[in-house]
Amino acid sequence: MTDKFVLALVLSGVATHAAAQDGFEWEGELELGVEAVVSSDTEGNEITDAYGVLELGGSLSFGTNGSAFFTILGESVEDPTDDRLLEDIGFYFEEIGVAFDIGTSTSISLGKVNPSFGRTFDDAAGMYGDIVAGDYELTEQIGVFAESELTPGGTLSFGVFYADDTFLSRSIGTDRGRNTVDAGGAGNTGRLDNLAVTWTQDYKSGAFQVGARHLSAGMGDVSDETGVIASVTHNLSEQFFVFAEAAHFSNFGGGADDATYVTLNAGYTIDNWSLSGTVGRRDLDGGGVTDAVSVSAEYAFKNGNVLGTGLAFIDDGGSKETLFGVNLIVPFGG
Repeated sequence: MTDKFVLALVLSGVATHAAAQDGFEWEGELELGVEAVVSSDTEGNEITDAYGVLELGGSLSFGTNGSAFFTILGESVEDPTDDRLLEDIGFYFEEIGVAFDIGTSTSISLGKVNPSFGRTFDDAAGMYGDIVAGDYELTEQIGVFAESELTPGGTLSFGVFYADDTFLSRSIGTDRGRNTVDAGGAGNTGRLDNLAVTWTQDYKSGAFQVGARHLSAGMGDVSDETGVIASVTHNLSEQFFVFAEAAHFSNFGGGADDATYVTLNAGYTIDNWSLSGTVGRRDLDGGGVTDAVSVSAEYAFKNGNVLGTGLAFIDDGGSKETLFGVNLIVPFGG
């Protein structure tokens, strides 16, 4: 995809607005929080970061089966090197494109999308629910994607893509810079030679997902990455659920190491309170083992706002850190 084609996707919603004013839907979320590394064996890592994250998403229907969609994120686009207060914030399109429904059970999307692969980022409860799994989340990929409900509650998701290397990979405000193929990394090829496929099945008391992906080697990488994943969410009662996900990768990130990830998460709801805990492990062949344990508590107000706090303990090959965070999430729109 060229920059001109991506720009055409950006402008497609504007071009169809006059014909579909009543088809626009939007929603958003503002998160304000503080995260502190309260203790660390690594000198210089004890940093307090007061942050803000704004997410705004929308879709505009056109015709009888088409829509244009977008998700804009505003967040700190650089890692903290010292204590900071709402600094290094940039705004960028996390997703943008067009989608078409084919019949009643299949949709095709073209543009910049977060492909389906793994569910920890969405289903694990608590501030640190994805404390290790965030390593393998697929985001900001340009390509062609399809979802089809083939059986009741069973959805096949498939995509061919590459890491966004267009002007949309930059950010406004604090500029995180434009991604280029020369930067390397598995999947950063500028070609539709990467793929991910998942099967997600809902059942009476939960859901499970199995999937696989292939990311072609980027500039300077050792080899292509291949990965498999499996997860399950099960509701033991209306108040108590458990979640587990395991993933294994050969030549993770295009490097020489294989990697295995495991996340175990559980949540319990009492009135307006939600309590959760997570155990996570990352095992890199050449990089050792990282273990993480976290606990979280959240309170949901009647107006939809959620106040949360979390505590996490990390042991990265014998180097230990303790993290503490609080946040407030304010949803809006609709």
